[in-house]
Amino acid sequence: MYLSFVGVRTVVRSAKLRLPVGAPCRGVQRNLSSLPSHYTLPSGDKIPAVALGVWQAGKGEVGEAVKTALKAGYRHIDGAWVYRNEEEVGQALRDSGVPRDQVWLTSKLWNTFHAPEDVEPALDESLQKLGTEYIDLYLIHWPIAFKKGSNNELDPELTANPYPTWQKLEELVDKGKVRNIGVSNFNIPRLRNLTANPLKYKPAVNQVELNYWNPQPELLQWAKENNLLLEAYSPLGSNKQVKETLQLPEVKAIAEALNITPAQVIISWHVQRGTVVLPKSVTPSRVVENFQVVKLPDELFNKLEKAATSHPPQRVLNPSKSWNLPFDVFDDDGGVTVPDEGNNGERSGAQGWRSGATAV
Repeated sequence: MYLSFVGVRTVVRSAKLRLPVGAPCRGVQRNLSSLPSHYTLPSGDKIPAVALGVWQAGKGEVGEAVKTALKAGYRHIDGAWVYRNEEEVGQALRDSGVPRDQVWLTSKLWNTFHAPEDVEPALDESLQKLGTEYIDLYLIHWPIAFKKGSNNELDPELTANPYPTWQKLEELVDKGKVRNIGVSNFNIPRLRNLTANPLKYKPAVNQVELNYWNPQPELLQWAKENNLLLEAYSPLGSNKQVKETLQLPEVKAIAEALNITPAQVIISWHVQRGTVVLPKSVTPSRVVENFQVVKLPDELFNKLEKAATSHPPQRVLNPSKSWNLPFDVFDDDGGVTVPDEGNNGERSGAQGWRSGATAV
């Protein structure tokens, strides 16, 4: 396995160490935790297990959230070009006084820049806005390519075959502009489609929607078997689901038993599953609260895992219709060509391959 846990914190619990029920664990649980603080990627770089996500963080709010997070101990900020807030994130990082080499920065390549000639200019724009010479992790934001300058017009060739885009990302690693590369919102067929090519650098990360309502156990298992780290966005559910998540009987019972908050139960569960977790908030108290993780006793973890994986999955973020795609981006064969199950080697021509069905 390329991925490994590092920085594990383990101390003996004390029955005398108690917090008011429901009170945020401000630093204490971080010392009690035996969860990994980082994961080691194939490059040898160590990615922090808990990050501040800045999706939907508005102008004038995101900078303060970043500074609050860094003061609380976060060392991982997850952003993207399309979030339109990288400049404020970069300024907040400089204002914080935390050295650049101590903060993990993630950005993402948007759909309109998948053409090989557009990849590096898109990255350069993010670098300029963030005020940094390199990105720790650069992801293909969606497995969908749009034609540049169009109103979300599908580029079917680069969507079906992202290898030319990936090769440009590999070049950026060699140039030192990017330390690690990965993908986002890729299902298993799309991952197999990409990794069937003769890659110089395999994807280090796949960032996907993961939460109680959409736990994706099959993808998680596949990722572990293939040395791929998953990152969980919308870890508490969508905005409409968060309240319901935090009121789940299973979650509330664990929170009461461990004297932590329901949000801390869910975030801890994600890390204990072996994923990076990306909670997002601009409320200072919640930013601090979300950073405190604690290992759930095996019995409670297994109970929550069983509850999460026993109901029909409910995916919230699916832009297929709004982008007028002729397929569902999350369908197994949605507009992509994948190798046969028995072919685990490199792409070697059309033999042994099947074409993905395109919905019409």
